[in-house]
Amino acid sequence: MPEPVFLTNQALVLRHIARQPRITGRELSIIVGVTERTTLRIINDLLAAGYITKMREGRRNRYIVNPDKSISAPGLDDVPTEELLKTFGWKKRGRPRKTAD
Repeated sequence: MPEPVFLTNQALVLRHIARQPRITGRELSIIVGVTERTTLRIINDLLAAGYITKMREGRRNRYIVNPDKSISAPGLDDVPTEELLKTFGWKKRGRPRKTAD
């Protein structure tokens, strides 16, 4: 009997992009265990849905996760992407904002 799979390929790709923003599609496909073409389709789906944005850095891409984008699934309340990523040990990066005194 096959083992149950609890995370979709989309969730796995999002997790690895959050941990390694400069990861390539080829590297992701090896880690996730799908073809490079499938990985690039997943990345494009995440881009179109607003879960990530893409910036060009030289010859590579850098991906930025939108932690405020809500993840919705049937039977579940909307949850910010940040909450899912925190379960994988992800921490929001960036400098603390200065407040006016």
